[in-house]
Amino acid sequence: QVQLVESGGGLVQAGDSLRISCAASGRDFFVIGWFRQAPGKQREFLAAFTISRSTFYADFVKGRFTMSRDNAKNTVSLEMNSLKPEDTAVYYCAAAPGSMTRLEDENEYNYWGQGTQVTVSS
Repeated sequence: QVQLVESGGGLVQAGDSLRISCAASGRDFFVIGWFRQAPGKQREFLAAFTISRSTFYADFVKGRFTMSRDNAKNTVSLEMNSLKPEDTAVYYCAAAPGSMTRLEDENEYNYWGQGTQVTVSS
């Protein structure tokens, strides 16, 4: 059974840092990515880590967010720095078992976690 379980969300103040994690189990994945969805907005791509050990970021998070992987624990994390109130959203981990055309396209991901809420107060 495939499972993606996010953890680490919470309430922080603007300028703080926060690390969220996703524990993946059940099978190997070609790509594991992070998305977020703010109230009233579409879900948006943040970052993805591929089986070739390459990491890709959305332009608007480059320099602030860093994605990493712990192979021993089969966990990926997203370190978020200099958080802003507009970063408030539910953050999702997603995974795809095979090759993809567009990493930023949520429709190409087969598996999703339940999400973890990140709230940044001003």
